[in-house]
Amino acid sequence: MATDSPFRITHSCATDARQAAREFHAGVEQPDMSMVIFFCSSDYDLEALADELNQLFGSVPLIGCTTAGEIGSAGYRAQSLSGVSFASAAGTVAAGCLPDLKNFEIAQGQVFVQGLLQQLDKHVSKGNRAFALLLIDGLSVREEPVVRALQAALGSIHLCGGSAGDDLKFANTKVFHDGAFRDNSAVLLLVSTPLPIRIFKTQHFTSENERLVVTEADAARRIVKEINGLPAAEEYARVLGVTVESLTPDHFAATPVVVVLDGTDYVRAIQKANPDGTLTFYCAIEEGLVLRVARGGDIYANLEQTFDNLREEIGQPALTLGCDCILRNLEITQKQLKGKIGDLFQRNNTVGFSTYGEQFGGVHVNQTFTGIAIGSAPEGKHD
Repeated sequence: MATDSPFRITHSCATDARQAAREFHAGVEQPDMSMVIFFCSSDYDLEALADELNQLFGSVPLIGCTTAGEIGSAGYRAQSLSGVSFASAAGTVAAGCLPDLKNFEIAQGQVFVQGLLQQLDKHVSKGNRAFALLLIDGLSVREEPVVRALQAALGSIHLCGGSAGDDLKFANTKVFHDGAFRDNSAVLLLVSTPLPIRIFKTQHFTSENERLVVTEADAARRIVKEINGLPAAEEYARVLGVTVESLTPDHFAATPVVVVLDGTDYVRAIQKANPDGTLTFYCAIEEGLVLRVARGGDIYANLEQTFDNLREEIGQPALTLGCDCILRNLEITQKQLKGKIGDLFQRNNTVGFSTYGEQFGGVHVNQTFTGIAIGSAPEGKHD
């Protein structure tokens, strides 16, 4: 990365929380920091990590979340701490925390966004572009109403983000704001920058023809009980040609189900098969929904093309903030592509994490790589 970049990216693979925090601070420290974003394994002692980070960064605003894998300058890793600092030259930032997601209401989201926009507007330069990054508790089951309300309140400012993970334990996912890790909460970051930005989403799946109709579901808990009138896990396994007993996260990664909306496939990823024959999903599900099994194309080629397109539009990214679904991580691991894709991420200055779901605009999605690419030179001045 160019030494005059307003971003400092780093990655610590230390297993001790305080050592990881110290290595992280040393890697991102720069003059005039306006914001630091980090992504950390849930295996760390989070209390110790928070304490050390707070001591090291002092009054510098710090946001982050727990993950199911980290992306940073060391590539595509697990049990690590990655992140980035913004110098004030990168633009103006405003961040806030939305608590008590279980009782979230649309009006609350509107007031929350308006407060952040007012903070941002005080310092925004003419001609700047803005984006929003959302980090949200990945086990809150509240992503859909939250992201819909926030995007509506943001208007023309496009939102992108990810659901916090906990290394596939599905026990406790947390976001970090104002010095502490929090569950049942979301953090929203608004950035106004003179640099060119592109918000993007990509996936490598296409749907097949066989219809899977959700005939019984517990929508509030994202649990499908029956598909085509039969136990959900049994019917899904039948279509894949495997037994219910042999279903693993690798099957969910390789052959997810999609819903087709206006001719576009949206993945509805399966989180787990339950002992009672039901399926738990990562995002909204309801009775009557028509699903189709999807098969994946070349995940590396798709990602490479995405970055090629971004470079054509804004030049070499100075920073790419990326939210990569955990099921993509599992597929990449299974296909032994982690090193190759980690190199691709590094070449495009990518910092981010493996998520329990992604947000794009006002929609909560699955099995995608979504992100925000920020160019290194003003619009029209890249090579």
